[in-house]
Amino acid sequence: MVLLCSLCVVLRLSGLIVESLWVGHEMRFQRTGSLTPSRERLLEAAKALFAERGYEATSTATICRLAGTSESQLIKHFRSKQGILEAIFEYAWDQLNPAVRLATESLPSPREKFKITVEMVLNFLAKDLQLRSLFLLEGRRIRDDGKLVVLVPGFLEFVKIVDEILQQIADHGELAAHVHPQALRSALMGAIEGMLRDKILAATSHFPATYSDSDIRTVCFTFLNASLSK
Repeated sequence: MVLLCSLCVVLRLSGLIVESLWVGHEMRFQRTGSLTPSRERLLEAAKALFAERGYEATSTATICRLAGTSESQLIKHFRSKQGILEAIFEYAWDQLNPAVRLATESLPSPREKFKITVEMVLNFLAKDLQLRSLFLLEGRRIRDDGKLVVLVPGFLEFVKIVDEILQQIADHGELAAHVHPQALRSALMGAIEGMLRDKILAATSHFPATYSDSDIRTVCFTFLNASLSK
């Protein structure tokens, strides 16, 4: 009971950490264009347009027009349209990763660390539907005739965090001997991304995906439990 209460406190605090960081970011964009730096206006405009129209269908000219600035400013800050997409992702990971580490570093159980991490990711994405769409529909899409996948440092840092937690589970002898921790990470992350992506399709294309975020949690933890030693 004490452990359960502690986990509830950690979840609440971690949610407040991420929410305060993200709300502060959104409040900056509510200022008038004359007070908001062009870099921030470009990021906000690009995020909105990419989420609404898709990356490929959005031109740099449209981004700059919505941001109320010139394409020279976009080149100055991001170099290209791909650069601004990467900056959107990197900023998001810069908010989430430190919060996850802070929330999990004091927990003795790696299983609980994993559960907290999943909860924080789902809660984080639920607070910003534009970002959620970009993560799931544009985040790891193959581009440039199959030669390029956008993998920003923040995403790789998150992968490292998850790998460390799953390796701790293995080191504690709790992971089935025949299960590779990195293979489990790829399977779990792929499953979560797939379920969230199908929910987006259900809202826009009548795809059959009527399950809730709670169902996503259930499936994820069921996958994990199936990979643990008995």
